[in-house]
Amino acid sequence: MEYVFSPAEPVSLPVAGTEKRFPVRRIYCIGKNYTDHVIEMGGDVERSEPVFFTKAAETIVHTDSEIPFPPNTENLHYEVELVVAIGPDGVFGYGVGIDMTRRDIQAAAKSKGAPWDRAKSFSKSAPCSKLTQAKEVDVSKAHMVLRKNGEIVQASCVSNMIWSVDEIISRLSEDMDLQAGDLIFTGTPEGVGPVVPGDELSGGIEGLERISVRFV
Repeated sequence: MEYVFSPAEPVSLPVAGTEKRFPVRRIYCIGKNYTDHVIEMGGDVERSEPVFFTKAAETIVHTDSEIPFPPNTENLHYEVELVVAIGPDGVFGYGVGIDMTRRDIQAAAKSKGAPWDRAKSFSKSAPCSKLTQAKEVDVSKAHMVLRKNGEIVQASCVSNMIWSVDEIISRLSEDMDLQAGDLIFTGTPEGVGPVVPGDELSGGIEGLERISVRFV
């Protein structure tokens, strides 16, 4: 096959303990999945339909990377999350992700009933750790922490999710083309807040590899 120009390199994540890599096809995200976060964002805590949005695979950032502060925002927020990696036979593994959000752009979109794409799916907006295979860890009750410049800013437990991993996968499978290679960012707990150039974020979930990035 001859292309009119050279295609981009495939997006992938390293798999802990192996030399193999996980090919990333698509990123699904769920919003409003921790009660206290819904409250801090002024939302309705009733358990209704889950809110889904997507990020492009190319927004993935590997751990220990430097991230240029994105344009067109004065309010860039962090959101630490459990990431679920889908394989050919179901859940392949888990990682720690940070859903970076241009909050001012998101607020403007919300006020007009517009999509969140510019607020969520911008360059380098999805830092993610190495993946740990599901057969090696049980994350159902794992604690998660995000530190900014060494200080804890988010802390919760995976068991506090409104929609469980199984429920998220079931709902996505009902009406979306969920396939091997897809990642699911499963929502963030309370404590989201801003970063500025020079800030460092480090996120961890028990049993999983950590994610660390610095903004420049």
